[in-house]
Amino acid sequence: MQLYFMEIPSPVGVLKLVAHDSALVAVLWENENPKRVRVAALIENKHHPILLQTEKQLVQYFQRKRTQFDLPLDFEGTDFQQKVWQALLRIPYGETRSYKDIAIEIGHEKAVRAVGAANGKNPISIIAPCHRVLGNNGKLTGFAGGLDNKAILLRLESLQDELLL
Repeated sequence: MQLYFMEIPSPVGVLKLVAHDSALVAVLWENENPKRVRVAALIENKHHPILLQTEKQLVQYFQRKRTQFDLPLDFEGTDFQQKVWQALLRIPYGETRSYKDIAIEIGHEKAVRAVGAANGKNPISIIAPCHRVLGNNGKLTGFAGGLDNKAILLRLESLQDELLL
């Protein structure tokens, strides 16, 4: 299956959007570790309809005009990872959860570390809001985009009176 990409500027750095013909498969960070999310060969396509729709919705999100994304998504991962990523999609805008909360929600209460590992492999950053997951003590913990960007995203969702763009 052919994958297409385009890069867009954002308040958290340049994001690489990746899609195939029918769904978004990744939102990657500027300084992405290539081992975190493996994608096949990519062809740049600045006119791909799903990539353009993703760009539009991300711009709206960063302008605080969008609190939910409406995009076709295609996560590639294990059954366990899929459960974690689906749980991420259910975290409401402006709210956070702990890794333990996610483990309990997916029926694997003791799998807190595995939830953390799956969260770290989330290929569709921001859209599947892994930034909304905190350590059990409420502290910011590991984030593929960096803790500074995690803080920016959480602040964006918690303040309704400042614009980032």
